[in-house]
Amino acid sequence: MLTLYNVEVVYSAAILVLRGVSLEVPEAGIAALMGANGAGKTTTLKAISGLLKAEVGKVTRGHILLDAERIENGDPEKIAGRGIIQCLEGRRVFEHLTAEDNIMSGAYLRRDRRKLKRDVEELYGYFPRLKELRSNIAGYLSGGEQQQLVVARALMARPKVLLLDEPSLGLAPLLVKELFGIIGRINQDRELSILLVEQNAKAALDLAHHGYVMENGRVVLDGPADNLKENEDVKEFYLGLSQVGQRKSYREVKHYKRRKRWLG
Repeated sequence: MLTLYNVEVVYSAAILVLRGVSLEVPEAGIAALMGANGAGKTTTLKAISGLLKAEVGKVTRGHILLDAERIENGDPEKIAGRGIIQCLEGRRVFEHLTAEDNIMSGAYLRRDRRKLKRDVEELYGYFPRLKELRSNIAGYLSGGEQQQLVVARALMARPKVLLLDEPSLGLAPLLVKELFGIIGRINQDRELSILLVEQNAKAALDLAHHGYVMENGRVVLDGPADNLKENEDVKEFYLGLSQVGQRKSYREVKHYKRRKRWLG
């Protein structure tokens, strides 16, 4: 469905951010992209969606393929029209509009207007809380409600590939569990391909089928999600567990160097 081959991204014709990134999002599958702040995760999403242009960024090497057709450095609106929709980090709702107006704005590029009402009701089945708040001003919703809202808005575009950037950011653990459960149901029901960027490695790997770990603009480790959950490096650096199963504080973990084999 979506494939990146050896993608390199440069900002302002001077700053190299992605260094030969390769990954795949299979049809109807969920791929998780994990890593620390500054690893290049969000830049990877923007390279796919075309939003690099707004930040003077460009794919300078490699290819990005959607259904075997190249889309790198394309116009964002054309890429969205082809079915790639990105949910930006930070719950960027239209604060002055109602919850339902926000949801409907996601259908801006659609031409099948007759199906919109049906699709809204379908989304309310996944997000019953939004149905209760459909007439409320979006700016007054809670953080968890706003995160549900931006996902529902993106789904109104009927995407082939959904790009989610840190959907768990700032949410309580119970809200994260609820949101990821809904995303999993939508993936199964709609056979939707999803690329999930997350720092919450446990939540990401519980949801995803395949995982990628990024460091300094490179993919340094990948594999089936179940395998990564048992990988000692992932346990150590992303799940906060030592080899004997003792949880370590971030203050201790952050000073550890990645194993040299990750840098090959």
